Amino acid sequence: MIFNSTILTLPGIGGSGPQHWQSLWEKEYGFIRVEQKDWETPVRADWVANIHEEVSKHDPQDLILVGHSAVCAAILYWVRQYQIRIKGALLVAPADPEAKTFPPGATGFAPMPLMKLPFPSILVASTNDHFATLDRSIQFADAWGSGFFNIGE
Repeated sequence: MIFNSTILTLPGIGGSGPQHWQSLWEKEYGFIRVEQKDWETPVRADWVANIHEEVSKHDPQDLILVGHSAVCAAILYWVRQYQIRIKGALLVAPADPEAKTFPPGATGFAPMPLMKLPFPSILVASTNDHFATLDRSIQFADAWGSGFFNIGE
């Protein structure tokens, strides 16, 4: 498969191990990972700065972000802070930073921004996600103007 856009993968808390779908996509398709200094006890402002640093290296009109779990909140904060219009985003299983199940040790991710994104986006959720209920994922998709896909369990 050939991609005509620059694709940045953005793992959530803990990063994505070698068998995680993001890591496999990076290896298979040459996607670029946005590295974070602290994968285990992240500070939102640091993650947003790292997102911006990597995005700044590319043409935003040709850029697609592929975020997973907690980083989806950081992406929304990045959008709010920098207001850069990119080509689009795939937001997979966004973790709800306001839920009791949100990983401890993360700082500044709540509340989840609920604003319309200035670019096309797709939100993929499941019915058994430990970090966000399906109803909350639907609320995110509606607020962000994202296409919504429920992939079941």
